[in-house]
Amino acid sequence: MSLLRAFIAVEIPSEIQQNVYKETVKLRKDLDSLIRWVSVENMHLTLKFLGDVSPSSVEFLMQMLRNEADAVPCFTIHLTGLGSFPNPRRPRVIYIGIQAPTALDALQRGIESASRRLGYESEERPFSAHLTLGRVKQNIMAVDQQKIRHAIEGTQVDLLGSARVDSVHLYKSELKPSGSVYTRLYSAPLRK
Repeated sequence: MSLLRAFIAVEIPSEIQQNVYKETVKLRKDLDSLIRWVSVENMHLTLKFLGDVSPSSVEFLMQMLRNEADAVPCFTIHLTGLGSFPNPRRPRVIYIGIQAPTALDALQRGIESASRRLGYESEERPFSAHLTLGRVKQNIMAVDQQKIRHAIEGTQVDLLGSARVDSVHLYKSELKPSGSVYTRLYSAPLRK
């Protein structure tokens, strides 16, 4: 029985994914050799990366997701601003910021806590809602880091759209030579 790489996330509507792409196309061109970009259709808001999951555990994860989603009402998120983790001076991840009400934090905390009870490792870093655009390639030179920092600072990204969050999803991720392929395994509706 082979393990599944799995994560829990909120989908981003395709029109907003396209807006993100249009607003960052110059940045992508300028930094193409330094960044591994996330494909547009794979952009999502990760709430919990589970890692390797036994297929027999999927049913438990679905039940957990149903319980946690049912405890949180639907809400709206706003995608705006460009940034980098861990900080602008040493960027490792380039992202679009997400502004959301406390319901998003409550949903993420509930999923994190319930996942821990099921035996999945807790995330050590505090949750920061974002949409990953790309990851900086390994072993780049200091001059390249500076180029990335200047490109990010020189790119203005305003409101890219708002999305109603009415469900949360369990995905499996398959690593292929062409990139990651995400398949939705289950969707749990939030409280209406």
